[in-house]
Amino acid sequence: MNTKPDFLQLDDAAAEPLYRQIYARFRSAITDGLLLPDARIPSARALALELGLARGTVEAAYSLLVAEGYVEARGQAGTVVTPALARHAATAAVTATAMSMPATPSGRTRKTPSGTAPATASSNRPFQMGLPALDAFPRKVWARLAARAVRATQPDDMAIPPFFGEPALRAAIATYLNLSRGIQCSPSQVFITSGYRNTLELITRALLQPGDSVWVEDPGFPPTSELLKHAGMKLAPVAVDAEGLVVSHGVATAPRARAAVVTPAHQCSLCVSLSLPRRLALLDWAAQADAWIVEDDYDGEYRYASRPLPALQSLDRDGRVLYAGTFSKVLFPALRLAYLVVPPAQVPRFEQTSQTFGSGGPVLTQTIVSDFMNEGHFARHIQRMRRLYAERRQIAAQGLDAVLGKYLRIDPQPGGMHLILRMKGRHTDRALAERMRQDGMAALALSERTVLPHAASALLLGFTNIDTPQRARELGKRILRLL
Repeated sequence: MNTKPDFLQLDDAAAEPLYRQIYARFRSAITDGLLLPDARIPSARALALELGLARGTVEAAYSLLVAEGYVEARGQAGTVVTPALARHAATAAVTATAMSMPATPSGRTRKTPSGTAPATASSNRPFQMGLPALDAFPRKVWARLAARAVRATQPDDMAIPPFFGEPALRAAIATYLNLSRGIQCSPSQVFITSGYRNTLELITRALLQPGDSVWVEDPGFPPTSELLKHAGMKLAPVAVDAEGLVVSHGVATAPRARAAVVTPAHQCSLCVSLSLPRRLALLDWAAQADAWIVEDDYDGEYRYASRPLPALQSLDRDGRVLYAGTFSKVLFPALRLAYLVVPPAQVPRFEQTSQTFGSGGPVLTQTIVSDFMNEGHFARHIQRMRRLYAERRQIAAQGLDAVLGKYLRIDPQPGGMHLILRMKGRHTDRALAERMRQDGMAALALSERTVLPHAASALLLGFTNIDTPQRARELGKRILRLL
């Protein structure tokens, strides 16, 4: 059974050449109104990297699109969907919703990013979780885009922003998700929020009622449980093993739960991926129980053993999955921007809720991020970070193992942004984590993230800002002294 969306799902075994498949997918996206007139499409180089193809294959497809008038090449400004097609655009409800949003005075559409965890004064400590490699962020490019956006600001841009997010950013996110995460969605399904907490709050207000039971992973992400409890939900902890969420445990303990919050790409905290049988079982449960699944894809782009896995939402055929994405891990947390993709049937409900409770972030910030995405910087940055994190994970793991191998075992894992150090002997993770925090390092104890019995003892340590073997060994020696 083919579980991927039609848009840019390529079939290596098909008789049709790959360049013809790419051409056909883009042509359909344009004629169906998914890609709007004047929308920028990825550069041939960026798309070739994303799909793992030769650049010439993508360029051949783009040449056909140009020749037939679907797209226009504008030199250094990139390639866009032919503006003249606006006269013939489909009149689907999705397009009408997107076009009804106010545009910028220059005619540009805007797009928005999303982030989750806030940066604090102590967020640059060694091993800080959830903090990207800020030293590798293209600050000069960002500064140039920011200066341009400020200079282009008009009075209309200073008025009340759209409740659902800037239209251009919503369109850019929809295009990116189609290309990179296997999610087939329209811009009207994308809602911009001010972070993961705001995203979850929007979901609970729109779909849940106080007293509803909600599955949460155990071990899991503490802020998820805290926010759900604040909203009056009853938490139903569900065990996690090597294949991810144990769906059978959830069905046995809370079969009538109204929702499940999961991290399928890299489980937070164990970094395991939800297996395909478990994904299908979870979707079956949601359909039968009339329940919702919140897919928190906080770092799905960072997989090192293979290409990033398609999102759980790409398997959803019953409209039960809400996809929560963030720019916090791929750009930087201080943006305070995130996004939510809702099923088509739920768009009116979320539009109504967003008008009352939504918080999508400043227009200027959304404009900068949308330009960052439209001009290809976003795709290139993710590619660079994927390679960099694979290197830094190896550096950190080898350096720490050389010093601490007698006391701690480092789990192998396919992706993510943190290491899992299993405790050997009688050492306990909570005591060591507390001593590390007192010593100026960041550390989380795995046992603190679980309420079910038989909690494992392990340290969770971010590795993204450990850039040399010497630094890894120095930090290992500091931990050794604390042991």
